Amino acid sequence: MLRDCDVLVRNWVDGVEREYIEGLSGEFGSVLPMEEKKARRLPAVLSNPLNGCTLPSSKLSNSIALSARGDCEFMEKAQVSQSGDAAGLLVINDEEDIFEMMCSENAVNIMIPVVMIPASGGKQIKESIASKGKVELLLYAPISPVVDVSVVFLWMIAVGCVILASIWSEYIACEQHCDPYQDSSIAGSAKDDSEKDVLDISVMGAVCFIIVASTFLVVLFFFMSSWFVWLLILVSRNCRNHTVKLPLFGDATVLSIVVFPLCLAFAIFWVVHRHASYSWFFQDFLGICLMINVLQLARLPNIKVAAVLLSCAFVYDIFWVFISPLLFHESVMVAVARGKNSGGESIPMVLRLPKLIDPWGGYNMVGFGDVIFPGLLISFAFRYDRANNKGFKDGYFLWLTIGYGFGLFLTYVGLYLMNGHGQPALLYLVPCTLGTLVVLGKVRGELRMLWDYDENASLSRPPGGA
Repeated sequence: MLRDCDVLVRNWVDGVEREYIEGLSGEFGSVLPMEEKKARRLPAVLSNPLNGCTLPSSKLSNSIALSARGDCEFMEKAQVSQSGDAAGLLVINDEEDIFEMMCSENAVNIMIPVVMIPASGGKQIKESIASKGKVELLLYAPISPVVDVSVVFLWMIAVGCVILASIWSEYIACEQHCDPYQDSSIAGSAKDDSEKDVLDISVMGAVCFIIVASTFLVVLFFFMSSWFVWLLILVSRNCRNHTVKLPLFGDATVLSIVVFPLCLAFAIFWVVHRHASYSWFFQDFLGICLMINVLQLARLPNIKVAAVLLSCAFVYDIFWVFISPLLFHESVMVAVARGKNSGGESIPMVLRLPKLIDPWGGYNMVGFGDVIFPGLLISFAFRYDRANNKGFKDGYFLWLTIGYGFGLFLTYVGLYLMNGHGQPALLYLVPCTLGTLVVLGKVRGELRMLWDYDENASLSRPPGGA
């Protein structure tokens, strides 16, 4: 039976620590300590013969023996290593997936820890031993903390991104287009020009978007590879300000011309160093810029469209996380996010922060869709409040933002209650945002207006007009 790893194998070659290896302890054998300081650092020795099925010619005393899988039962390998006074046994699997080694029918008392490691980990250790280096191993079974501090920072980034994207058009874009000393009709014209590139999502567009997103997800699941990542890495962004005419390209903003080389260099740097330990920072920065841009270019005209889009996204997220394993033998959404089927390559579609206090390392993540879908609704609420002269308390923006933050909190609660199994965040976010808007609208008697709201009609209405 396949299981998640429960043993960390730290290793050193000539005193220099290498990347740790994850292993899985057997059903038999002694229990490893949970704290690193209670574990012993011991030399590694290859069994001879390597299958570990017969008494070895190599000295195993006070060492951790390594043997290859096959030719005899796991307990027999453990018994042979134990009889040679080995302090532990690592069984090298012949593939990357590892599983729990079970007791045989003729069980014997095994007093040493027995751990299976993947083929790549075994190859790494064997090559180090073959190069005549002094290889030392330390085995322990740490427990992940219930909550990692990085979750708090990731929550703040996601909520902050939604707030920033919502107010961007009102406070940032307006500064670029609206001169406070201009005539109001000229300022209004500038505002109209700034909205030419805005896409109002329709009901049919919302449904088609989810269908396309599902198709794209399946394509990533089956065909994602290194070249595919390179193909999708660069995303063009529009910067609006004073424009100039360029040959072949037409109108382009001065800001775009100045910033483009820097943006291109930034993106290329991330592509080249995307496997480095610090690459998360650059991925998150690019992701935040992308999401803010998307939330500026697309908008929901009313909650009728919002209800269709978010309801479809709600089903989409649950299906690809929880139901897809019944069809594809694993969660498609989780596999794509982690790059499991592409040798570790993953499309940068998530915000991620490294875990700070977890000995297993890894990242806490939130998908772009978990920000963009609720963000579209929250942006609508902000525009609605501004157009109808609503304050924070009697408006909708504040309460939907609180609902989004609470929904994201519930996502992480679900993550920990299900022992780290990936969660469909929209399962929690849609009820906490769309549900909040519907309930508030119903209580305030504004649900019909929100349902059929026409933003253009509202903007053309004179101040204080009916």
